[in-house]
Amino acid sequence: MGSRIIWLKRAISPANHAMAKKFPLHPSHPERVCWGCDKYCPTDAMGCGNGSSRTQHPIELLGDDWLDYGDWGIEAPDASARGPAPA
Repeated sequence: MGSRIIWLKRAISPANHAMAKKFPLHPSHPERVCWGCDKYCPTDAMGCGNGSSRTQHPIELLGDDWLDYGDWGIEAPDASARGPAPA
């Protein structure tokens, strides 16, 4: 069991973590998807085994400028590529 714990720690370390799919920075309907893993399952058919509740997208928690705060490890496009700010 000790080796399993070590493996899990290595699997989730920031140096080893890479998303299999490109993470959407501004999804149109983030409330319709679970963002907890790379499967991006619909909220009514989660396939990752969690089953209890969905993981929210950072835009739902922090707002449209969520990428400007914190170290997310995601390359941010420049401001001109984002388009106009929402009204």
